[in-house]
This record gives sequence, C-alpha cells and structure tokens, in this order.
Amino acid sequence: MNELEQARQQIDEIDAQMAALFEQRMQAVTMVAHHKAQTGMAVFDASREDAVVAKNVARLQNPKMAEYYEDFIRHTMAVSRSYQEYRLGLDKVAYQGVEGAFTHIALRHLFPHSKALNFAGWNEVFDAVVSGECAYGVLPFENSNAGDVSSVLDLCYQYEGIHVVQMYDQPISQNLLVVPGTALRDVRTVLSHPQAISQSSQFLRANGLTAKASANTAIAAKQVAEMGDKTVAAIASAETAALCVLEVLVRNINTDGDNTTRFIVISKETPASGNRFSLLFTVSNKPGALSEIIQIIGRAGFNMESIKSRPHPGEKFQYYFYVEIEGSPMSEKGKLLLDEMQKLCRTVRLLGVYSREEPHG
Repeated sequence: MNELEQARQQIDEIDAQMAALFEQRMQAVTMVAHHKAQTGMAVFDASREDAVVAKNVARLQNPKMAEYYEDFIRHTMAVSRSYQEYRLGLDKVAYQGVEGAFTHIALRHLFPHSKALNFAGWNEVFDAVVSGECAYGVLPFENSNAGDVSSVLDLCYQYEGIHVVQMYDQPISQNLLVVPGTALRDVRTVLSHPQAISQSSQFLRANGLTAKASANTAIAAKQVAEMGDKTVAAIASAETAALCVLEVLVRNINTDGDNTTRFIVISKETPASGNRFSLLFTVSNKPGALSEIIQIIGRAGFNMESIKSRPHPGEKFQYYFYVEIEGSPMSEKGKLLLDEMQKLCRTVRLLGVYSREEPHG
C-alpha cells in the first residue's frame, strides 16, 4: 500500500467514526428541539451559536486550521438548526417570486434544507407566516444602489405580530445569459427586470443591445430558454443559468461592482439574541421630539446605524420611524433605553433582534 492509499484508508476510517458521531449528535439535537418546543424558545439563537463556535475553535491545537474548522462548525450548526426545524414542523419558508430569482437564492443559502414556497406578493409572504403555513419568510429589505424596499418596511410596521430574526447581505452579480452556442455578436435584444437593466446599462450601450423589461430576472431567463433564439439574451444570476440550462456568456456586467441586497427573515418567534436590533416608533408632532429620541439613543451608549421615516398609514402627513442599532436590547443599558423610549414616544415596538450575516469568501 503506497502513501496515497494509506492516507485514503485513514480518511475512510475517520469518516466512519464521524458518521456514528453525527447520528449521536443529531439525537441530542432532537432532544434540544423538543425542549425548545416545550419552553417556546426560538430555534435560532445567534449568541449561543457564536459561543459554541468559539469554544470548539479554541480546542484546536493547530491554529492554521482555525479558519477552516470555524467554517466546518458553522455548517454543522446550520445543519443541526435545519434538522430541528424539520422535527418541529418549521421547515417551510415563504418568498415572493420564482425559483432562481435573487430572493430564492438568498433563501436557499439561509435555509438549504427547507421547503421553499413561493407567493405572488410580499403581503402574501407575511400572511403565510402569520397563519403558520410557513415558519419563516425571506424578503428583500434594501439594496446598496437602489435603496430601501419601502413596501416591505411598511408591511413590517403593519403586521404587529411579525419580528425580524435574521439579516443576510447577498452580493448581486448580473450576468448575460444566452442559449448554448450563442456568441455576443449574435445577440440583439436583452430581457430582464428594469433594475437589472439599469445596473447593466453601460454594458448594454457599449454593445448596442436593446433592453426589454420582464417581471424579474428569473422569468426573463426562462423566456430566453423557451424561445431558443440566439438573438435574445437575459440578465440574471449564474444560479438561474443553471436552472434554465443557459450559458453565462459574460459575467458581472453590472456597472457597480459593489451591488448588495440585504434580505430579512421574518417570523412569529419572539426575538432571542443577536448583535443588532431594530425599532419602530412614532413621536408627537412637536419641535425637537425626534431629535430627543436620537439623543437618548446616543446617550445610552448605542451606535445608531440607520434611521428611516415612512408615511404613517391612515394619518395624513404623519410618519413612523425605523432605526437599526448596534448592540443588544437584552443588555441592561438596552432595557433602560427601551424603558425611556416607552415614556417619550407615542408608540415603540421592538421589531427585530438578529446578527447580520454576510457570505463567506
């Protein structure tokens, strides 16, 4: 037996041990799931997962492996979380759009083992979560270029029983998708969502291509695949190309390379833990009312990362406010901040507690 064969045999033996340990671990995960169901605890606890990851990485004797082992542990935790959701019947996740759209891609990253249910409108995603048809919903919240998805924020305000339990930043790469065997000189017309067309306008002008709007990028790709016409292309993701059996002719044709969409995960779960929280509040229509709230947040020692205002539904020329704050509302200073805001605001609601996740690599 040569050195390679010896190494492979050793890996096989280790894999056999890992399979047995995996089954033992998942049995323990099942016990955790039952306990959470009985006590009303949320499946996802960001602070607990961070602590488990840190504890396990600290056990390594070879520091050069730390980065890789952290990825391994985080993936293991994600699998365990998915299995808990499956055992508790919480494995259905709602999204708006069609398979292959960017929201679907984000959902698949966040919930790789769950059943994805698509709906026509954002309000239907909220309804599915409220009714219990789905445990979670994934929705776009803002884009680094296009700004807020105001309609989603308004729905967060209107659905008082809904919470934001996770945020995820997804880099958006627009690609030119074509029927296999197509050359760039063959293409005359490009189909896509108006936002994707706008983001890729410089490329389209440089190549003399005419753009036509579609409902979304995934539908545009599906249309190109069904037409089978080499003169027609679509702007969409590489994942959509694979789904529609199209070729990626040109990658990253969007003008701004830093194009990122932030997605939120909504749930009826009471927010548990995280390194950020968001609030929805209203103030009296008097001079300095909003300024006073902003100052209170600063005096409490919190960094306010974002503030937005939106027209208040049913009240002409009145507004509600959304703030995103770094830190935890469960801390002592967080509780004091909420108490003080309750006294000064007309209304205040803790919308979400979460850790913002960004893709690795």
